[in-house]
Amino acid sequence: MVKTKKKETFKVSGDALLKKVKKLIHEGNVRRISIKDKSGKSLIDIPLTVGIVGTVLAPVLAAVGAIAALVTECTISVERE
Repeated sequence: MVKTKKKETFKVSGDALLKKVKKLIHEGNVRRISIKDKSGKSLIDIPLTVGIVGTVLAPVLAAVGAIAALVTECTISVERE
C-alpha cells in the first residue's frame, strides 16, 4: 500500500502560533510541521512520529512559544499522511 502525503500551509499571527501547533499535533495524522517567518526563512522543522509523547514534545513546544514571542506573522507548513 502506498501512502500519499498531503501538504497544507497556514498563515498565522505570532500570538496564535502555539495554539495552532498544539491543535495540529493533537489531530494525530501530522508527520512534519515547518514554521517559516514572513520572508520565507525556516525557523523550526518539527518531525513527528507515531507514539511521540507529551514529555518529548515539551521542549519543542517551548521553542515554538519562544518563536511566537519574536514573530508577528509566520507560515506553518504541515505534511500529513
